[in-house]
Amino acid sequence: MQNLSPRHVMTEESLRLGVESGWYSTKVSGTFVSGPHSSEADCLRRIAEINPPPVVKKRVAG
Repeated sequence: MQNLSPRHVMTEESLRLGVESGWYSTKVSGTFVSGPHSSEADCLRRIAEINPPPVVKKRVAG
C-alpha cells in the first residue's frame, strides 16, 4: 500500500521539471505517480483508485 498525496505543480516549477502544470499524486519521496489532473478533487479520486482504503471485515458473533 502506497501513501500518496496530492501536489500542485505551478508553471515555473513545471518548466523546470519538464512536466505540465497541474495536480499530481506523489509518493512520500516526491515521485510522481499520476497526473497531471485538472483539480485537486480529480487527483484525490485517482489516488483513491490507485490506493483504495482497506476493507474492514466484520466479525460474526457466535
